[in-house]
Amino acid sequence: MEGAEIRKLVTLEDDHWWYRERRHLLRRRVRDLAPGRALDIGAAGGGNTRVLQSLGWDVLALEFSAEGAQVASERGLQVIRADAQQLPVADASLDLVTALDVLEHLPDHERAAAEIHRVLRPGGTLVAAVPVDQRLWSEHDVAVGHERRYEPAQFLSLLQGAGLEIVEARSWMVLLRPVVALRRKSSQGSDLEEMNPLVNAGLTTIVRLERFLPVSRAPGVSVFVTARRPRR
Repeated sequence: MEGAEIRKLVTLEDDHWWYRERRHLLRRRVRDLAPGRALDIGAAGGGNTRVLQSLGWDVLALEFSAEGAQVASERGLQVIRADAQQLPVADASLDLVTALDVLEHLPDHERAAAEIHRVLRPGGTLVAAVPVDQRLWSEHDVAVGHERRYEPAQFLSLLQGAGLEIVEARSWMVLLRPVVALRRKSSQGSDLEEMNPLVNAGLTTIVRLERFLPVSRAPGVSVFVTARRPRR
């Protein structure tokens, strides 16, 4: 993601419905884990990094772009610039890795998945999310630097191929999928934009309904996965 898009993201992420709900989903997946050492890959402005900090994790933000690393540093986060396809982290040294909407940006996602396996200790956890369904491909994907959208089974196979065990996989943005599909047909660039407060509130209400409805196996716009490095 280019510097301008990252600056735009940072401006929006505190209040934007999509980022707020994604942080909620991350919090739910890690709140029962004993805090330890964590790496937030593709941290950008550090919204997810701060979620982990608030839960007691010793977390390092990793960002490829100079702009993203600068923003994270300005926010007082511990950050390094590095490539997710070659993590500058010791083997089996981390209790948690997060990679939310990261792997779809990488040319060699197999290597990145293998690197995640390498740096996790046995029993360590990965929380990852990626966009799904190539039929939803649009100028938004081009603008934000996506290499691909996944099929859910394809993403699970990628992680399993790296030696990780799937703990949980669920669709996200199921209820809003028809809206996204319609919008993407006429998309001319990134969807990152300031929203009317009433629209933002309405979309927040809809996406939060998925916390309570049994829709996690229906087709969505993204898939959220928790995986683990086996203990042996």
